[in-house]
Amino acid sequence: MTMPDGHWPRRQPRSHRCMATTEPSLHGKDKTAANQAAAELIGKTIAERSLAKKLERVVFDRGGFFYHGKVKALAEAARAGGLKF
Repeated sequence: MTMPDGHWPRRQPRSHRCMATTEPSLHGKDKTAANQAAAELIGKTIAERSLAKKLERVVFDRGGFFYHGKVKALAEAARAGGLKF
């Protein structure tokens, strides 16, 4: 299928995984604090869940935030968990 201008249609990006420290499965772990330890836990959990759904390659959107601190901790934990950015 091609578009009228002769180009292939682009696939729209979709969010497959989302997570927050307030999720019930994380209660009691690191007291749901918004710090680097919690970001690492979220990155690790996202990697586990994504790999369980056979999603190995992902795009990491930092949402305009600088790549340091919690953002960096989450991304590195997801990479260590087996995701490829």
